[in-house]
Amino acid sequence: MTSAAWSGVPIRVVGIGADGWGGLGERAKAAVEDSEVVFGSPRQLALIPDGKFERIPWPTPLLPALPELLAQHSGRRLTVLASGDPMFYGIGATLARIVGPGALDVYPQPSSASLACARLGWPLAETPVVSVVARPLTTVLPELADRRRILVLSENESTPAALAELLRDNGFGASTLTVLEQLGGENECLRTGTADDWQHPPGDPLNLCAIDCVADPHHPRRTRMPGLRDDSFTGDGQLTKAEVRALTVSALAPAPGELLWDVGGGSGTIAIEWCRTHPACRAVTYERLPARRDQITTNAHALGVPGIAVRGAFPDTRTDSPAPDAIFLGGGLTQDGVFDACWQRLRPGGRLVANAVTAESETLLLAWCARHGGTLRKFQIYRGEPLGGFTAWRPQLPVAQWIVVKPRANS
Repeated sequence: MTSAAWSGVPIRVVGIGADGWGGLGERAKAAVEDSEVVFGSPRQLALIPDGKFERIPWPTPLLPALPELLAQHSGRRLTVLASGDPMFYGIGATLARIVGPGALDVYPQPSSASLACARLGWPLAETPVVSVVARPLTTVLPELADRRRILVLSENESTPAALAELLRDNGFGASTLTVLEQLGGENECLRTGTADDWQHPPGDPLNLCAIDCVADPHHPRRTRMPGLRDDSFTGDGQLTKAEVRALTVSALAPAPGELLWDVGGGSGTIAIEWCRTHPACRAVTYERLPARRDQITTNAHALGVPGIAVRGAFPDTRTDSPAPDAIFLGGGLTQDGVFDACWQRLRPGGRLVANAVTAESETLLLAWCARHGGTLRKFQIYRGEPLGGFTAWRPQLPVAQWIVVKPRANS
């Protein structure tokens, strides 16, 4: 369903806070009272007074049923209740994708993030927000940094304790954790403590967590910048080393919302570092060995990017993945058809980066560069290691790298 197919009056999307009906403006109240059907969660529907409209609680799961549910009532005056600001991690954004923004009439209330920053005295524009509603808690990890302030939208009343454990396990146990419950309502409550000694029992399921981050100086730093320490990843040792990894992700040049294909995933290091650069970055990694696919999944969860799709040998028969914005070819260079399949699926204007450590694969890079253009470079990394009572420079395997942009149709 799109806005062009929506024949009824605009759907009213009314944000309602914990203060309920009394916190709504007159226009929002009039929109609800004029409705023939009001959708919402049981909690939201309980906040509005009786009226002539029909109340319909959301089904579970909601998203698969939503288009058909709206179509069934398209000839009636519809109102959808949302928590706070409908366009802030709310149903409003989902509806806009389904019926189009022109089919909506949105009445926002202050978001939970606005209310939390008002209580804490934090600058809203400088405070990142992470939602763990129907998302793994580990998605918080890439945002953690010493002296940073973060808001976490909770799944339920168990989120604060789980978040405190996550902080303890990842070198942020000294961080101050504040749980803000029923913000804006008469039962509003704030609970504060440190992650190391968090002892508050579960409270209200409608809550938000605020983290004032304090990092353990002895714990490895894991920022969004590529080049995490090699021991950040588990596995059988099949990984792109930190120095080359930083140069490779830089060559792939990730931008928010872009999709990477990582062919020959190994430990998943390139896909993981790509996705850590921005929460909107996405990746599909291809790895033929089941044990390595398992280690990619383990590493992705441990490093806060659990949304990476892990698939088998490349190319596979699935066609549901859109054309990638970038491809990293780190394995399978010498296998017939792998490069050609990558080049065919790469979108025009997309980037391909291939690394080679053997003479045979390096020869292929030279041939592909002669055919398609691009840039060639070679790295030799040395690491200082003990040698008796002294330090010696130990060379890593040299790595040849090819970087190319696929021409656009009119180029």
